[in-house]
Amino acid sequence: MKTINQKQFAGDSHPKAQPSGESPAHKKEEPSPKSRAKGILFIVIVIGIMAVLMAAVAKPLLAASQDPKALEAYLESQGAWGVWIYMGMVILQIFAAIVPGGPFEIAGGYLYGAFRGALLCDAAMTIGSVLVFLFSRKAGRKFVHLFFSEEQIRSVRFLHASGKKEFFLFLFFLIPGTPKDLMSYVVGLTDVSLGTWIFITAVGRFPAIYLSTLSGTALENRNYGTFILILVLIGLLSLAGIWAYRKKNSKKEDDAADDSNSNTAD
Repeated sequence: MKTINQKQFAGDSHPKAQPSGESPAHKKEEPSPKSRAKGILFIVIVIGIMAVLMAAVAKPLLAASQDPKALEAYLESQGAWGVWIYMGMVILQIFAAIVPGGPFEIAGGYLYGAFRGALLCDAAMTIGSVLVFLFSRKAGRKFVHLFFSEEQIRSVRFLHASGKKEFFLFLFFLIPGTPKDLMSYVVGLTDVSLGTWIFITAVGRFPAIYLSTLSGTALENRNYGTFILILVLIGLLSLAGIWAYRKKNSKKEDDAADDSNSNTAD
């Protein structure tokens, strides 16, 4: 006799039939046609701007990033705009999601030195992550679905839990190898505050970025032994990060399964 009729508990003497899985409160949260139109227009504008920028700047820079010498020559040819173009490319990399950030971090160390390159790259990635956060929070899942499937969104299980999500976000941004682009998009769908997110992405990313720019500086100085050693260290840390990330998310899945089994038993 553990099951209680919720309508009787709420004092509803004239219950009305509702479609399965749908409540009056849920109906009120549905956006109006005007809001949907604005959301679609917003997404179209974002896609258009990104397409233009990717065609005009990102494509040639992405090709040049595979060759540090070519990238250096390209940015130097742009004069004082070179640094801003580099930072803009890193920001676009955060938006593109499918483009790896590693080559640009290494290039930052190669071009500007380990510490300055890390600062420039970290600042650009923070700006990009904040913009993604704001777009995700404004447009919701429709925007995130442009880059990631619903299955990928749900795979970040620790963000859908209420406890210590900020701590684990910081931890996974601190360690190389974790899917930071995916987390950057999904976190906008949660209740994490903007201030907390800025701290996490700015401070949490820096150690891993610095390791990458340090390898770029070693490459520029032709210190290949140090370059390879740093890459091996990054690789080992990445493996640890991937293991910790997967374990945390699978633990959430196991906990959910246990709760479901417990409820069924009751």
